[in-house]
Amino acid sequence: MRVIAGKFRGRTLRSLHGLDLRPTSDRLRETLFDVLTAGDPERLAGTVWLDLFAGTGAVGIEALSRGASAVYFVESSKKAAALIHSNLKALGIAAGFEVLMLDAVAALRRLESKNVACDFCFLDPPYRMQQAYAETLELLSRSPLLHAKSLVIAEHEKRFDPGDGFGPLARYRTLKQGDAALSFYRF
Repeated sequence: MRVIAGKFRGRTLRSLHGLDLRPTSDRLRETLFDVLTAGDPERLAGTVWLDLFAGTGAVGIEALSRGASAVYFVESSKKAAALIHSNLKALGIAAGFEVLMLDAVAALRRLESKNVACDFCFLDPPYRMQQAYAETLELLSRSPLLHAKSLVIAEHEKRFDPGDGFGPLARYRTLKQGDAALSFYRF
């Protein structure tokens, strides 16, 4: 697993073996960021990200590599949160992030209380936790963490449909690649 582009392009990221981690593949991450930048690599400069169910932190680290000003990594597993810290340290990233070792709902509440607003929210719960998609997307649809132009992206199994809409948050695009898919939501 490696950083695809930007400041840390080509640098390796570590993962944990034997745990319930399923990092977003390099190929799917590349597709995600190609869609988000739409030919303009500067589009992510200064953006704020939420990386929910962050695992290795690969998506948020990719965002930092491409110019995001802040990433909030949310991971409830102590070992995975430590891995995110380790990956950030190995790349020499010392600022522009916060790792919250909380479940997604508690982390969203904490970030709301700090008046955080994000441009992009990426969520990738373990595939077996299908109820986490609806719960998180429903909460985000009513959350001040999102503004009118925020995008929410959910990675999920190709066979699983997380839903077309949650309140004012509506899916506008789905990309399938291998066994995985990305659903894109906006207001």
